[in-house]
Amino acid sequence: MKIETKKLPQNLIEVTIELSVAEITKYEKEALNNLSLNTKIEGFRPGKAPDEILKQRISPLKIWEEMADLAINKKYPEIVKQEELNPVAPPQLEIIKLAPNNPLVFKLKVPLIPKIKLGNYKNIKVAENKIKIEENQIEKAILELQSMRGKETLVLRKSEKGDKVNLDLELFHDKVPLDNGHIKNFSLILGLEKEYFPGLSDKIIGLKKDAQAEFSFKYPESHPDKKIAGKLINFKVKINNIYNIDLPKVDDQFSKSVGNFNSLNDLKKKIKENLEENAHAKEDQRREIKILQELINQTQFEEIPKILIDNETNKMIEELKASIEQSSGKFEEYLQSIKSSVELLKKQFLSKAEERIKSALCIREIAQKEKISVNEEEIKKEIEKISNLYKNQEELLKNFATESGKNYLKNLLTNRKVIDLLRK
Repeated sequence: MKIETKKLPQNLIEVTIELSVAEITKYEKEALNNLSLNTKIEGFRPGKAPDEILKQRISPLKIWEEMADLAINKKYPEIVKQEELNPVAPPQLEIIKLAPNNPLVFKLKVPLIPKIKLGNYKNIKVAENKIKIEENQIEKAILELQSMRGKETLVLRKSEKGDKVNLDLELFHDKVPLDNGHIKNFSLILGLEKEYFPGLSDKIIGLKKDAQAEFSFKYPESHPDKKIAGKLINFKVKINNIYNIDLPKVDDQFSKSVGNFNSLNDLKKKIKENLEENAHAKEDQRREIKILQELINQTQFEEIPKILIDNETNKMIEELKASIEQSSGKFEEYLQSIKSSVELLKKQFLSKAEERIKSALCIREIAQKEKISVNEEEIKKEIEKISNLYKNQEELLKNFATESGKNYLKNLLTNRKVIDLLRK
C-alpha cells in the first residue's frame, strides 16, 4: 500500500492510496459471496452457486469493483492508524483508477477533528451571584396558585389584568427564532407572567380573542437567561381565548387544598424553598454559559470542517422542529409564518452552531488533559435516574439502553464533570 497525504483548507486532509493487485485479489472469495446473494442463477439458491459459475455469469469489472470496495473499507482503519488521523466524519471517496488486474488508486478526503490550544482555563473565574428570595416573589407565587384554583369563565370582552389568556407565541432575535421560542397554547395570567417574559402582560391587556400582535422589547441585562439578556426580542402573538377568574380566599384552608399544608406559613416556606432551588439552577446555568464563553475566547482553534458545521446546523433544525411539534405545531406552517425556509434557517444558525462546536471541542480537550472519564456504574445510575423521571416513556428509555444511548450519556456526564471542574 502506497500513501501520499496533502493538507487542504477547512481542516481536510487528502490521502491518495494505491493498492496492489495482490492486496485486492485477497478479497475475491468474499466479493463473490456478496455478489452471489443478489445474482439469480437457475438451479442454485441465492448464495449457493459455485465461484466458477459466478465468474462466468458476472462481469469481471463488477467483481473487481466489489473487491475494491471491500479492500477500501478494510484498509481505511489501517490508513487512519498509520497516518495518525483523527477523523470527525466519514471520508469522501474518489476512485482515480479502477480496472481488473490493475492496481487500485483512490483518494480520501478526511475531515479532521480541529486541534485546539487551550488558554489558562483553570484561572477562569465567574463570580456566583447571591440568591435572595424577596417577600413579593412569594406573594406572587401564591397569587399564581390562587389564580390556578379560581373559577374560570370564558369571556368575549377585551382582556384585563388578572384574566387568564391562552395564546400562541413566537420569539425571534434578529429574525432568527429563539431556541424553544415557538409555543402553542401558552397560558398566562395577565400581570403574573414569569420572569422569562417580563412586560408581556402590558402588551396583551386590551386585546380580544383572535387578535394578533407583533411587538418587541429589550430584555433587562439582569435577566437570568443570558442568551437573551440585554437583547431586543421580537414577539408574534395570537390570542386564542380569554377567561375571567373568580379567585378563592387565601388562608390556611386554601393551603391545605394546594398541597395538604397545615398552614399558610408552611405553604410560604415551601414556596420559598422552591424559588431558591429554581434561582440556584438558573444561576448555575448563567455561570456555565459565561464560563464557556470565556473558555472559547481564550482558546485558539484550527479551522472547523464544513461537514461538522453542517451536522450541527442540521441538529439545531431537528431540535427546533421537535420543539414545535411538541407544542402541537407543524414545522412547515411555522416556516410559512416566519416567511423562511430550512436553508435560510441553517444560514442564520451558523454562528450558534460554530459556538456549540467550539464549546464541545474545549470540553473534550479538558477532559483528556484532566483524565476525566465516566465508568459503567455512573452510566447505570444515570439511566436509573432517567427511568424514575420518565417512567411512562418506554421508547425514550429504550434509546438509553442502546450503545449510542449509553455513549450519549457518557458524553453528557463527562461534560458535567468538566463544567464542575471549571466552576471550582
